[in-house]
Amino acid sequence: MKSLTKDRPKCLIQLQGRALIDWQLDALREAGMREIAVVSGYKRSSLEDRDLLEFHNDRWFETNILSSLACANEWLSNGPCIVSYSDIFYESSAVKSLMEVSASIAITYDPNWIELWSKRFSNPLSDAETFSLSSSKTLTEIGSRARSIDEIEGQYMGLLFFTPRGWSEIQRIRDTLSMKDRDSMHMTGALQRVVDAGNIDVQAVPYEGLWGEIDSESDLEIYK
Repeated sequence: MKSLTKDRPKCLIQLQGRALIDWQLDALREAGMREIAVVSGYKRSSLEDRDLLEFHNDRWFETNILSSLACANEWLSNGPCIVSYSDIFYESSAVKSLMEVSASIAITYDPNWIELWSKRFSNPLSDAETFSLSSSKTLTEIGSRARSIDEIEGQYMGLLFFTPRGWSEIQRIRDTLSMKDRDSMHMTGALQRVVDAGNIDVQAVPYEGLWGEIDSESDLEIYK
């Protein structure tokens, strides 16, 4: 993100005059969320004025998203939680769709991803990852480099749902890894390991509303 994150975390990048996190908070609250927490890292003091419970990852500079999420273990172990990446925006309907599932882990995905990826990348396959589903819409593959459009039934958005049982399975998998592998693991890698273990299903929920992921300055221009 170059200079855009020189003095702020990514969630404070402005889109249409508002910080990404404020788009997220509005969607979450409109969906009925009343207790909201943030896992902070880089430039944590920038988030102090939003009246959110804070979990802090003091190793943010050397760990990946799962290690950050583990800082919120207290919440994830005690009740169902919606989890959102900080660099996306979406409508409240995306959150509500996850609240309606009965699965231990659920994720939203964009079945019409090719339209958005074609605007963001000259070659959509340069960034898109594999995403395959069973006939019952449970996840079978995610997160690998795709060789063709046929390997992609949608794109994962970075909006998830965990029950304590679902989070416990993630923790069980993390506990089998070395410290180095735990620190570097992406969420998609963890979800694939859940699928491979076969103990619980990962429910995939299609979402066709407004959303976007901000990974570059050019993304901002597209969404504007």
